[in-house]
Amino acid sequence: MTGTQNTITVRALQNDVLDALVNRHLGSTAGHVEATLAANPGLAKVAMDIPMGMPVRLVKAAQPVQDRINLWD
Repeated sequence: MTGTQNTITVRALQNDVLDALVNRHLGSTAGHVEATLAANPGLAKVAMDIPMGMPVRLVKAAQPVQDRINLWD
């Protein structure tokens, strides 16, 4: 596993699918799967059966900003 603060490169295991790979290494899939697909051209074609040993650059997406709503405003 190699990478920078927001990206890491991992190799797929046998029978890996993209969302499981992202969840295993980043802890969730929220936004990360989409960012990973954008960073890896052609990955969408094999996302449901990633070839064993294929390097995949995982991208940790920024946390979404949630506006706070106060009932008394």
